[in-house]
Amino acid sequence: MSEPLRWQRNASTLSLSGMLDRDTLLALWHERETAMLDVATIDVGALDRVDSAGLALLVHLREIARAQGSTPVFTGINDKLQSLITLYNLQQIIVSAEKIA
Repeated sequence: MSEPLRWQRNASTLSLSGMLDRDTLLALWHERETAMLDVATIDVGALDRVDSAGLALLVHLREIARAQGSTPVFTGINDKLQSLITLYNLQQIIVSAEKIA
């Protein structure tokens, strides 16, 4: 059984923690529009695991923010998530704030 996905808004940051996978993402999927209002940063540093479905949700969250007028950056990308991003050739979409600075 996967650990539940948790998310929290703090100013313009959406922080995700737990597992972001096909078994846990449904609750965030239902709240995605509200969760992404005025988000400039998506913090994934506290995620323990992300699968390809979770990665697809991250891409979708970014696109929701873009439709609302902002292009969020991601913080806390670990080596495993970076490998998944590279595997799917999403480096231009899932942009790390650390690489911009």
